[in-house]
Amino acid sequence: MSANDGGNTYLEKVVAQQAVLEDGLRSRRSAPPPGAAPPPGPLAKRDRALGGGPAEPAEAGPVEVRIKGFWRWKNVLVPPNAFVVHTRRGRAEPLHIGLGMSFRFNPSTDSFLVVPGATQTILINAYCICSELQGVLVQGYVQWIIQDFATAYRKLDFGDAQDPMRVVNLQLREQAEAAIKDKVSSMGVRDVLSDKQPIIEELTARLRAVAEGEDHSDRGLGLRIVTVQIKEAVVSSSRLWENLQKPYRAEQGRIARLAELEAAEAVAQREMAAERVKETQRLEHERELAELRSRNEAERFDTETSEKLRRTRREHDDAREVAELETETTRHALRMERERHAEEAETGRLRIERDHELNRLRVEGELALQETRSRSHHETALLGLERDRARAAMDNEQAPAAIQARLITRLPDILERLPKPDEVRTVTVNGADQTSLAGLLTQLTAVIGALRAATAEGPPVTGGAPPEGNGRAGR
Repeated sequence: MSANDGGNTYLEKVVAQQAVLEDGLRSRRSAPPPGAAPPPGPLAKRDRALGGGPAEPAEAGPVEVRIKGFWRWKNVLVPPNAFVVHTRRGRAEPLHIGLGMSFRFNPSTDSFLVVPGATQTILINAYCICSELQGVLVQGYVQWIIQDFATAYRKLDFGDAQDPMRVVNLQLREQAEAAIKDKVSSMGVRDVLSDKQPIIEELTARLRAVAEGEDHSDRGLGLRIVTVQIKEAVVSSSRLWENLQKPYRAEQGRIARLAELEAAEAVAQREMAAERVKETQRLEHERELAELRSRNEAERFDTETSEKLRRTRREHDDAREVAELETETTRHALRMERERHAEEAETGRLRIERDHELNRLRVEGELALQETRSRSHHETALLGLERDRARAAMDNEQAPAAIQARLITRLPDILERLPKPDEVRTVTVNGADQTSLAGLLTQLTAVIGALRAATAEGPPVTGGAPPEGNGRAGR
């Protein structure tokens, strides 16, 4: 690393990163009071770490404990990841002690302490002096957790309301820095920068002896060291830091220069070999191209000759095929013409036979129709004669009563067909009333009897006197 204005730039960056990491590890911060200045940032912490500013107060919030109820009847609700110890006046032993235990609380007689149970991380910045009397900054971190809270709350101070772990973290940080300084004072600069394992082993052994007790005895603090790590070791002097880097840089420069020369020589040889291979390949390609051109020309000549011969043969074959097709077409046309004439003759013969058959069928049909009509007229005449004969027979066989009934039925028609007389004479027979049905029937019976008598005797005598009877004639 290079120095600017006599300062160690790398050291400043490491300290600034450590300050930023410390801010990130604090999950809770206490809000500043109204009108107070905001807490300093990473640059202010860097200045403080380098000795240029005042110490910063601890920033951490208390455990979220909810107290509900009023007066002496209250309940304390503890988060599940926090240790709690509950004591009461007049009792030597606690009423409740453990992880995440909630309980009833009387403010007048009870007291309780709540401590976070999560893993705690301590960031370490140890400014050490090595065996060569040179300043070295060693950065690391320690993670610890409460293992036995019944022992820890008696031996450690968790009374800070804002950050119960602040005093314990400060004590462990001081012990860790002291252990690191003791170990670095017996080591050289190169050993500190190259191998950090002895520092880790020494720091782990001392912290575990203090926190857990030697051989797990009861003299421990009830804590357990989870891990110890050394992140960085930086020389404080920029000139010494550069001097330590110069041999390595010179060696690396020499190796780089030799590597460049070797690479340039290898590249030159590789380029000459590549050029030779390229020229050889070019000549080989030209020879192959010449052979390929001659072979292609010979193949093209053979192909053109074969193509010409094939085309000539194809033309002659096509001409022969065309002539054969024309001859076959002519033959086919003549054959079709003969077949057409034969079909036309056959068709004419069939048409004549069909017409002759149709005429014969027409004549036969007309004869059969005339015969049917004659037979029908004859049968009709016979049926008329039979009907007249039957009617005459029926008329002859009718009784006088039936004749009278039919005559009575047809009397209106007879009266309508009679000529209208110039004079109307009324004859009253036996004094009967003509207006009634009985009188009309009696009169008709007398008329019919008179007609029958006249018919049997002969034609009537014209100009005689009218028949006598009881009654009178009137116009």
